[in-house]
Amino acid sequence: MISLIRKEINKYVLFSLVAVFSLSCFHQKIPAKLNLDFNNSLILSGEIHFKNMSQLTFSGENAESYFSSDGKKLIYQAHDGDSLCDQIYIMDIESRSIKLVSTGKGVTTCSFFKYPNDNGIIYSSTHMDNTDCPSKPDFSKGYIWKLYSGYDIYEDNLNGSSLNPLTTSPGYDAEATYSFDGKKIIYTSLVSGDLELWSMNPDGSGKQQLTNRLGYDGGAFYSYDGSKIVWRAYYPETEEEIA
Repeated sequence: MISLIRKEINKYVLFSLVAVFSLSCFHQKIPAKLNLDFNNSLILSGEIHFKNMSQLTFSGENAESYFSSDGKKLIYQAHDGDSLCDQIYIMDIESRSIKLVSTGKGVTTCSFFKYPNDNGIIYSSTHMDNTDCPSKPDFSKGYIWKLYSGYDIYEDNLNGSSLNPLTTSPGYDAEATYSFDGKKIIYTSLVSGDLELWSMNPDGSGKQQLTNRLGYDGGAFYSYDGSKIVWRAYYPETEEEIA
């Protein structure tokens, strides 16, 4: 389920996914003219920051949703059925119309609008490595994020009709986002043998490694002025953790 929330702190936008929470598109607001059916009964008891929540999806698994720069659209990954794999969709928030923009092959993840004009999209897909939906990990011991080696990063137009690969190296390439001026892409890659942050130009040129510490670096975003980045990381320290 994807829900939309108006957050009263500075009126910035926060959206919520069941079991997955992600802050997207800093410095953006919900356009005042959007006609949304807010329902405070969806908000958990004890929550003090959120109000005016509107549910946007009602079936399947829907996750990793991000706003367009004008706040009128969402791009996200979804599947409806245990045997199916995530594909990328764009939703018009006001009309709730949904459009498939990925190939429908393999598995996809980590979609984002092309900034600053929303004239394209970016996402990761395994379809060039294998068009089949890959086997899913065993979730019996908790949530697992599968690092499919066939993931590469692609750019496309808003209709999904002009797909172009930005990475072609063996191993995991995903978790890509644009800087707010659209001049850089930051992403996670296993090309060095470890999960590190890399940057590249919008056409895939100028790839540069940004981190170099054993462990996981990912989920990165540029600051609004592009001078800083924020990301999540896990760095093993003991021999047992490293093994």
